[in-house]
Amino acid sequence: MTHDAVRLDSVTRTYGPVTALDAVSLAFPAGTFTAVMGPSGSGKSTLLQCAAGLDRPTSGSVTVGGTELTGLSERRLTLLRRERIGFVFQAFNLLPSLTAEQNVALPLRLAGKRVPRARVRQALQQVGLADRARHRPAQLSGGQQQRVALARALITRPDVLFGDEPTGALDTRTGHEVLGLLRAMVDREGQTVIMVTHDPVAAACADRVVFLVDGRVHGELAGPSADAVAARMTRLEAVPC
Repeated sequence: MTHDAVRLDSVTRTYGPVTALDAVSLAFPAGTFTAVMGPSGSGKSTLLQCAAGLDRPTSGSVTVGGTELTGLSERRLTLLRRERIGFVFQAFNLLPSLTAEQNVALPLRLAGKRVPRARVRQALQQVGLADRARHRPAQLSGGQQQRVALARALITRPDVLFGDEPTGALDTRTGHEVLGLLRAMVDREGQTVIMVTHDPVAAACADRVVFLVDGRVHGELAGPSADAVAARMTRLEAVPC
């Protein structure tokens, strides 16, 4: 029986008079790939931040891997993010002075854990960069840098991998390669992926697309195609405020 890797129950997040999320309830089953889309200002990034424990909801609850986040201290929340959550952003956020393998090992080092070289090499091999382990970011293409960032996110074997526009800085071909890696990790290794994107082609790689408008869930699309996603987005962007 499939369990939920992440669950949001009536999550509301306000910033002063602005309601970024409005009583959102969503479940993300383990081993699935979900894309989150919506017009600018719809609450996508806030949803991602609350689901990943980077921001605390004003009300409601978030559960990751069976652990409810609301009551956790900052220290326990930091430990949970470090050990059970992976992040990949549009900006690769690699340290330029470190090699690929040193960047990948960084989360384990920061956690004070031993860094088995074989595990680092395996993570790089997963993303097709075993032969670039000693290269620094400046010696890698944008797509290769994003692959290193992906390997770094996976080194802790997280319950959930969150992506915030992970292909936004890449050209079309390279973006397809990164999306193919994410898809393969879901299909072959049971990884859970939650990705915010504005790109219907990227969203079509997911198992389903969740649409947000004005901080509220505005429907879902299972087994999405790029054309169906684009058509739905066109309708949502035409919704009057």
